[in-house]
Amino acid sequence: MTDFHETRFPLDVSLNGRGGPERRTDVVALGSNRETRNARWAHSRRRYEAGYGVKSLAQLAAVIEFFEERRGRLFGFRWRDRADCSSARLGGAPSPLDQALGHGDGARAQFALLKTYGGSFAPYSRVIVKPVAETVRVAIDGVEKTRGVDFDVEATTGVVSFALSCAPASAAAVTAGFLFDVPVRFDTDYLEIDVSSFEAGAIPKIPIIEIIP
Repeated sequence: MTDFHETRFPLDVSLNGRGGPERRTDVVALGSNRETRNARWAHSRRRYEAGYGVKSLAQLAAVIEFFEERRGRLFGFRWRDRADCSSARLGGAPSPLDQALGHGDGARAQFALLKTYGGSFAPYSRVIVKPVAETVRVAIDGVEKTRGVDFDVEATTGVVSFALSCAPASAAAVTAGFLFDVPVRFDTDYLEIDVSSFEAGAIPKIPIIEIIP
């Protein structure tokens, strides 16, 4: 992403923001009172409202500075979603066994980081493109490997690359654990902020939307 800045939105603000995944589904009611449903989007898209996290004028000033440097909607950036930023369930510490990335074939050396939701009916696999590199842990058939020796991870794409001598053997299960950010941008080119109202408790509107790679 050439129009993306590898910097994180002010953490003390984003951790108190609101938002989550959105999907687009067409629902058609039939004459029989039954309905048909069709998913228009293959992947969910997350929306956030950062204004809820702004509690002080210092935080507000930091957001304005961040907004100006991103030129409004022009440049993307990283966002920490407090509710969903770990490969582990319930936001726990990452384990190298958290998420399945695929199986080796003896030659394949690259695997994309994935997070899978559900499992009993229609599990959904989300591609993770903005991991926190130093938190990534990887295992082959349950045996953890060493980052920087056996494998490396590209923090800007989420691709795990194994050394040629460590390429997973045929049918070997590749798993990983990690923390991650969401690639986003501002969903407005205008921040309307009334400082007097803010001091009285008003919340500025600062919409954020996920960038789908």
